[in-house]
Amino acid sequence: MSDPIRVGLIGAGYIAAWHADALAATPEVRLAAVCDLSQSAAQGLAEAHGARAFTTVEDMIEAGCCDAVHILTPPQLHRPLALQCLEAGLHVLVEKPVAESAAETREIAAAAETAGKRFHAGHNFLGLPGWLRMKEMADAGELGRVSGAEITWALPLAPLRSGPFNLWLLREPKNLLLELAPHLLAFVVDLFGAPEILHAEAGKPVALPGEDMRPQAIRILARASGVEITITLSLVETIDDRSVTLRGSSGRARLDFAADVLTVERENASDLVVNPLRRQLDLSAQHLREGLRNAWVQGRSLNQKGPYALSFRGMMAGVYGSLAHGRAPDSRFAGASASAVMQAIDDAIARLPAEVLATAAPAVQTRQPKPSAMVIGGTGFIGRALTRRLVADGHDVRVISRGRHGPFPDLPDQVETLPVSLHDLEALTGAMQGIDVVFNLAKSLDTSWADALVNDVGVATRIGMACVQANVSRLVYTGTIASYDMSDPGQTITEDTPFPADMSDRNLYARSKAECERQLMKLHRERGLPLTIARPGIVVGPGGPLQHWGIGRWHGAGAVRIWGHGRNTLPFVLIEDVTDGLVRMAARPGAVGESFNLVGPPMMSARDYFDAIHETRGRPHPGQPRQPHGLLRRGRGEIRPQEIRSTQARGGSPLARRLEKPRALLALRQHQAARTAGLGARDRPRAVRRSGDHPGGPLWVLRLGMRQQSPNSDLIPAPFVWSYPCDGHTRRRYPRICAGNRHPMYRTAPLTYSEHGPVSAPRRLKWCEIAEGAES
Repeated sequence: MSDPIRVGLIGAGYIAAWHADALAATPEVRLAAVCDLSQSAAQGLAEAHGARAFTTVEDMIEAGCCDAVHILTPPQLHRPLALQCLEAGLHVLVEKPVAESAAETREIAAAAETAGKRFHAGHNFLGLPGWLRMKEMADAGELGRVSGAEITWALPLAPLRSGPFNLWLLREPKNLLLELAPHLLAFVVDLFGAPEILHAEAGKPVALPGEDMRPQAIRILARASGVEITITLSLVETIDDRSVTLRGSSGRARLDFAADVLTVERENASDLVVNPLRRQLDLSAQHLREGLRNAWVQGRSLNQKGPYALSFRGMMAGVYGSLAHGRAPDSRFAGASASAVMQAIDDAIARLPAEVLATAAPAVQTRQPKPSAMVIGGTGFIGRALTRRLVADGHDVRVISRGRHGPFPDLPDQVETLPVSLHDLEALTGAMQGIDVVFNLAKSLDTSWADALVNDVGVATRIGMACVQANVSRLVYTGTIASYDMSDPGQTITEDTPFPADMSDRNLYARSKAECERQLMKLHRERGLPLTIARPGIVVGPGGPLQHWGIGRWHGAGAVRIWGHGRNTLPFVLIEDVTDGLVRMAARPGAVGESFNLVGPPMMSARDYFDAIHETRGRPHPGQPRQPHGLLRRGRGEIRPQEIRSTQARGGSPLARRLEKPRALLALRQHQAARTAGLGARDRPRAVRRSGDHPGGPLWVLRLGMRQQSPNSDLIPAPFVWSYPCDGHTRRRYPRICAGNRHPMYRTAPLTYSEHGPVSAPRRLKWCEIAEGAES
């Protein structure tokens, strides 16, 4: 038996794990090396597969440990890396898009021919078992003469609406086609040959930060081998439809390549009454067969053989089966196919209107930023809002990101983006020189506790150590309220509530965030780290997705399985209140060593949340009868919003107004830094006065209890006041809030404040000191 083909992966990001698992399942191949600029990322993936880790391509080539490489880096690096590896005598497989143009693709193919090595394209969906069956069916004439094909990619692209906006695919409008069209045009080239592009158009533009527009819908008309082809890209909030449909004279075949489900609709010879019934029964039987087959395959493999995984395994079998046995390259993945796909994409881009391809001119920089604040994780939802809030307050900001492109093209004078590894203590310390306050919003999405200890806990601890070494005045770390044990409905949760001693049964995110807090508090006690911890609730607002997993498990944009029965009050908080709180925490000396749970009214339930969405997006037309159940189709523990789509809680929109009313007078927003405190049943607030003077409507002032505060803190122990506009509709809709009856799931008290400055002991203020004209 010959030695297995040794494969190296260049790039250890998300897609690398799929390649590694597929290689492990492919005979006569083994993963020998992983190369990534991040040593921890390379080492983590390499150790999982018994491979060597490298941080430079040159070192990996010099080690002579590979016969072939997979290039899994950002697309702008594909061409130079492919040429470098081919010149070193290695076969290359390049992830899609293999290059940024057809010319670059042909250059790679020519270099492979010169070196006598193979060049393959990572068009993984061509390895699906369902696609092979569809192709065999069409080639065998089972569909008759194929006259038309429709290829659809309808899948929401979240970064278009909620970021991160510094991704390569969002830098230019054409990058959307370069990133997604290879999947679709690879089907065309494999079945019909190189297509002629007849027309291309784009629509549904969406504005990125800086008012740079990107299309969310692209349609391409093409022709190949006498077949009329329609290619549709839809990136708005819609039901997942990634499919290939072939229309022939004898039947119509449809492949759902996201689920690997192939069905064929044919005519039958039954009479007019039975004919449509028989056709639908036949389709039902096929769907049942495909569903059972996929369930059996995935169940036996413990979900290791899902459709996406199977596509990579099919690709590896095609690429390395021919290479190991000396056969000609598989035409599906060969360089000639890659060149034809990229040429078709170039032709489609050339037919798009110039205004679609235009990018907004970046703002002209007139001065070099002089940052006093650093935001780690500044390209995420909270990070973007926080950065812009800091700039609005007059601060220059340094954002730590994976690349030099951030979502702030309109702020070149105030924001600088640095690509610093969070695993490099020396580089982090250097980046913090001259910085007064560091906001750490970073998180990692790991699949094992060992990875979380390295990528989340280790990173958070390293950032804390860098802050100590750089003499930073304040580190504000964002944890999560999900770390609390909320299984006891009778428990009141406050900042003093400890996390469970054993969190091994909790989700990795909540568990790792809790461990990060423990390690940072240890640094605070032992090394004097000036630490403040914030634990935001379910953050909503402009720029954020509606599909928050704190509400339930989402299945696409139109269906969610809510946690529990959906009537528990959830700890929502508006994004502007979170940023206000973070900024004020950084400014208050008394916040050092303290933690804050950031939540605030309206404390809506999951069902209230969807009612608000539908009231905004799906309000019945005047004169139409209102559907029952708040216009939501509700099942057992399941809610299907009829219309969620691309809705965002934009400022001033009905949804934003709904989320803001009723709204607490948040201390972190309007006065000094405040503290969230829990109240027992005996501290239940009671309405003491109704006032008609509030500009938002009648005001209910709720009187609550007192609480002792640490004497060395300038945070507020004053009487708790929770006031908000509370008209008759609000009292009917939120009876528990208006009555002061906090829900047992999240018994979180209102945010508190005092306009009288810090106090060392609790005192009872007269109501006239709190609400003008109120009685004591």
